[in-house]
Amino acid sequence: MSYVMGFVAAVPAANKDAYQKFSEESVDYFKGLGVTRILESWGDEVPKGEATDFYRAVAAKDDEVIVYSFQIFPDAVTAAAANEKMTNDPAMAEMGAKMPFDGARMIYGGFKTISERQGDGRTGYVEGSIVAVPNSARETYANYANKLSQLLVANGAVRSVDAWGDQVPDGKVTDFKKAVAAKDDETVVFGWIEWPSKAVRDAAWPKMMEDPLLQQESAGADEGRRVVGGFVPIVDR
Repeated sequence: MSYVMGFVAAVPAANKDAYQKFSEESVDYFKGLGVTRILESWGDEVPKGEATDFYRAVAAKDDEVIVYSFQIFPDAVTAAAANEKMTNDPAMAEMGAKMPFDGARMIYGGFKTISERQGDGRTGYVEGSIVAVPNSARETYANYANKLSQLLVANGAVRSVDAWGDQVPDGKVTDFKKAVAAKDDETVVFGWIEWPSKAVRDAAWPKMMEDPLLQQESAGADEGRRVVGGFVPIVDR
């Protein structure tokens, strides 16, 4: 299955146009490294939680908006080669100096896909999430995610992906593990659902909540620490 590089950042609301321009101008560079798809999405419906949320995940300020993004590689080998090249690439350093946000608070990591299902239609809205899953529950979570993906697509989702943490670095200020208060025996899962529109998403969830899967089965994770949000795509290439 594919390999995912996931990112979450806090971007000043006033810099939305600059961020979109920056992202669009970087597409060719990343495609040249083997990326097959890049999606950047702007926070639309990002709730604050009691224990965890996207704002705390990146130490967002009051005037900042959460950006949820990912890059898809065909496999882990291609992703590793790309990361190695970027480490000492002057072009990457130059790009980093132009970022219209505080890159030191951006969280990122590499994830191996454990569930992926494609539906019909074009992506118009994204539900992104991160959650900590006990290592012992990996198979349970993957099985649940695969069942849920079938339900999502049956109810109009364009795509559903869940990816298991592979290269998730510790950060000085922020990182994926801190974002979901991950324990030593847990791994971070980065996942998202693509919908044709927010309206389709809003209509689908009430119906799905009545399904036995969501009423009776468990994903094996502490859902109280799951970080979730709704986002509008601004770059999808």
